Amino acid sequence: MRALVTGGSGTIGAAIARQLGVDGHHVYVHANDRLERARDIVRDIISSGGMADAVGFDVTDARQTSNTLGDILKAGAIQIIVNNAGINDDEVMPGMHEDQWTRVINVSLNGFFNVTQPLLLPMIRKRWGRIINISSVAAIMGNRGQTNYAAAKAGLHGATRSLSLELASRGITVNCVAPGIIESPMIGDAFPKNLIEQMVPMKRVGTAIEVADLVAFLVSDKAAYISGQIISINGGMA
Repeated sequence: MRALVTGGSGTIGAAIARQLGVDGHHVYVHANDRLERARDIVRDIISSGGMADAVGFDVTDARQTSNTLGDILKAGAIQIIVNNAGINDDEVMPGMHEDQWTRVINVSLNGFFNVTQPLLLPMIRKRWGRIINISSVAAIMGNRGQTNYAAAKAGLHGATRSLSLELASRGITVNCVAPGIIESPMIGDAFPKNLIEQMVPMKRVGTAIEVADLVAFLVSDKAAYISGQIISINGGMA
């Protein structure tokens, strides 16, 4: 199958792209500002015997996204979409600027539409597809300073449930994965060990590989009867 992972240059996106490559899918690793990083991930996938290409576009630019995806579709349908692209720009609501709200919504929510909508009809014609939207524990529990981010990701929850109903009879599943605190190069400063132990029942952060394993299961035939679900992976956080 041909797969597209948006935000593929980030920690979670890269892990997902690599795992899909290992599983034998032809992976398009998307990036916007960090295209060279996406190319590095593509080289890793190819060196491991997989198939991959890097693709660069701004998911908030509907025309650019549509044009780029149109070129990709010339080679055939994309049957696995992982909508992982997202940004955060944290500030408590009283001090939040309009552009902080708009940018975060644009990438996570409008980006989901701009990427997914042009790929649906070719996927429907194949009568098999998997759409995975990457959300966050913030969309479920809320988080101080992340009203914009939580709103954007919670919007994906409603979109996931509704789109799953539209596509269920076509052999296409739509699910949402909501990670908790996941290990990354910057995690130590934001979440010191003592805070992790207070917040997470399992007393540790998760790994991007654990998220990738969950996504790999959801796109497999073993998960063919799972659709419209918001699946948390957060070490037991409520």
